[in-house]
Amino acid sequence: MNNRVRELRMERNWSQVALAESLEVSRQTVNAIERGRYDPSLPLAFKIARHFGVTIEDLFQPDPDD
Repeated sequence: MNNRVRELRMERNWSQVALAESLEVSRQTVNAIERGRYDPSLPLAFKIARHFGVTIEDLFQPDPDD
């Protein structure tokens, strides 16, 4: 799954730590999501989307190879 978490975080000049704290997850979780090594649960995906003020579809896109 591709996502825009890093792009949106960088646009807002937020650190991974700041985003992690606001989402109540670890910095490692944010890093893994940004690198596409971890697909968040549906509740966490909604929480991330709400945090950025975008829809889940704006934030996460299926991998074209899947």
